[in-house]
Amino acid sequence: MDHYVTLGVSKSATPDEIKKAYRKLASKHHPDKGGDTAMFQKIEEAYRILSDPQQRQQYDNPTPQGFGPGGFSFHSNGFDMNDIFSQMFGQHHRQQPRQQVYRTSINVSLEQAYFGGEHHMQLQTPTGNKMVEIGIPKGVNNGNQVKVDNIIDGASLLIDFRISKHLKYDRVGNDLISNHSVSVLDLIVGGSFEFTTLSGKTLEVTLKPKTQPYMQLKISGQGMPIYGAPSAYGDQIILIKPYIPDIIDESIIDSIVQYKKQGVL
Repeated sequence: MDHYVTLGVSKSATPDEIKKAYRKLASKHHPDKGGDTAMFQKIEEAYRILSDPQQRQQYDNPTPQGFGPGGFSFHSNGFDMNDIFSQMFGQHHRQQPRQQVYRTSINVSLEQAYFGGEHHMQLQTPTGNKMVEIGIPKGVNNGNQVKVDNIIDGASLLIDFRISKHLKYDRVGNDLISNHSVSVLDLIVGGSFEFTTLSGKTLEVTLKPKTQPYMQLKISGQGMPIYGAPSAYGDQIILIKPYIPDIIDESIIDSIVQYKKQGVL
């Protein structure tokens, strides 16, 4: 699958062009609007890769990933990788490279990716258990890596980050997308609602009169921190999902009926 073809952009497309193409296609193919779920997921995946500079560079210039010989046991929130470094310690008669690099991955929540923090990983080595503290950079995304040097006897450990799915916020690059249900009456006459961002901030969002269903509202700077530039943030996108209230005054219904008879609606 070619992500550029999926979004309908050239390989030289700018970030703004990629974002514009994504928003147009995501709106067209969103499942809530009757779109194809599989196509929507392809669009999301393409934008996730191409909107992140590091992931786009890796996608444009793929390089084979090497895995070193085994010997360590890793235990990280249930993650177990047995004997990753055992050969290194069981083959003293062989000449070992001065710098061995080994690889594993850890899962972090979207909140951890937003705020950053520390992840503690227990390593079981031939000389005993060792606790390693891994820094989680703010804005880290799937595929980002951190290298811990001299993990043991000069060997280094390469950490791949995997960001867990969130129930409320979908991450697309540095942007966050959330659904919010709004009464059709508020869409017609206008109104406001409270929205809580991933950071925990509560914002009052205003709806203009005659707001269309499934419209996307953008709150600038309330998305994810941008990896490598934590003072910059993506956007929060709110997809407006309409609903009809269970209780509507009869006078309102009568007015709608009259408008329909007059051909206004």
